[in-house]
Amino acid sequence: MSDPKNKPFRRRAGQIRPLAVGHGGCFASKLITCEGHKVGYMYREERDFSEDSGWRFLAGCESDEFMDNPKNHGVYDVNTIANYDPDIIPFLDAPVGTAFERANGTGPLVEIEDFQLPND
Repeated sequence: MSDPKNKPFRRRAGQIRPLAVGHGGCFASKLITCEGHKVGYMYREERDFSEDSGWRFLAGCESDEFMDNPKNHGVYDVNTIANYDPDIIPFLDAPVGTAFERANGTGPLVEIEDFQLPND
């Protein structure tokens, strides 16, 4: 997974509890892992590798330029991201093609009804 020596993570390994174990890996923005933002936008796509859950977690305010820089996101265990924002836990079994967001970046996560998977 991501190299903790290169990023000032908000949580240390000893602070990670078993909240959502067994879901596999995911991609997440450093705005969540390093800046302390809650997950503002999450979606599930087909997996990129065998341990990948397909989940992608973003704060929701990342620009295309920000996301184009690989230093601004990384691969993590879903459990790690659940420790940063436990609000994601009830949605982790949702199928591929599902997305959730917080209205205006606040409030509860709600399903996006007309979600289309992004084109990479």
